[in-house]
Amino acid sequence: MSPNEWLAILMVFAFFSMMMVGVPVAISLAVSGFVAGLIGFGPMLFSLLPARMFGVVSNYTLLAIPLFTFMGVMLEKSRVAEDMLETVGQAMGGLNGGMGLAIVLVGVLLGASTGIVGATVVTIGLLTLPVLLRRGYKPSVACGTICASGTLGQIIPPSLVLILLADILGESVGSIFAAAFIPSLMLAGVYVAYMLLLGWLRPQWVPAIPAEERALISRKQLRQNIAKSVLPPLLLVVCVLGSIIGGLAAPTEAASIGALGAW
Repeated sequence: MSPNEWLAILMVFAFFSMMMVGVPVAISLAVSGFVAGLIGFGPMLFSLLPARMFGVVSNYTLLAIPLFTFMGVMLEKSRVAEDMLETVGQAMGGLNGGMGLAIVLVGVLLGASTGIVGATVVTIGLLTLPVLLRRGYKPSVACGTICASGTLGQIIPPSLVLILLADILGESVGSIFAAAFIPSLMLAGVYVAYMLLLGWLRPQWVPAIPAEERALISRKQLRQNIAKSVLPPLLLVVCVLGSIIGGLAAPTEAASIGALGAW
């Protein structure tokens, strides 16, 4: 292999090594990339950096990333995720695997509202893992459901990865979102089918919520909780994605509206 190929391999190795010893991701990326660039390009790197930095900050498409991030953070900090999980869990708790189904559905909503995989996994994990284990779920099933549902944010629009992919490929963000929409729903459907099958074949692994506990909440109160906790973020997601896919707004414009609505 050429020296540049070895340099790229060493750069990736250094990046992962720094992360494993506890260095923050941002610093690991910056240090490994800067040192590799300095070794590969020499002092000429300093003349290339300003143009590259200006090109990134002046890219109109990439402006949507901090806005979608802000939208997701606002929804996370406002306890919307916790309320959604509790409400959907109550609605589906009578089924074997109902809490798992609730996690998958909330993972879809959180993925569509945050676009951030790590935030979704951490949020769902902190809120649901103790509850699942307390209700008798098999630990491996509980952890697997949380991890799989949290990573739906990687493919469900408005995923930040899809925005970067659209910029790299030179395609419109709307077309990339439209192309990923159906596959992401199919993937979520596979998770739902798996939980239903598991509840049928191995009900002891994914037990339902006891009837006496479900009786503590009336149907009227459950409908009110759904209207309060689930419908607002769902409406926000539909408006943001619908405007992008339908061509009514650019990604940056839709992200601005989404950030304002989440705030």
